Amino acid sequence: MSDVVSEIFEVLNERGLHARPMTRLVQTASRFQSEMSVERDGQVANAKSVMGLLMLCCHKGARVTVRAEGPDAGAAVTAIGELFKSRFGESA
Repeated sequence: MSDVVSEIFEVLNERGLHARPMTRLVQTASRFQSEMSVERDGQVANAKSVMGLLMLCCHKGARVTVRAEGPDAGAAVTAIGELFKSRFGESA
């Protein structure tokens, strides 16, 4: 049986989710077995695809839903959440 976990996060980065943070998100998501997606305003992208994530155009203040389904879904969403909370390692 697969777990399904989702959580809403706010983009805190001044320049939104540009290529560098998206690459970190994809690298982190790819460590997990679970299928993962990011949704913004009804648009859904594969969390393991930089090109898909770029299509979401996530600016500062955007709220996104990260969803994972699979054996490590909880750990996957937690890891992605830490990236959002830490501004993907970028300064404030």
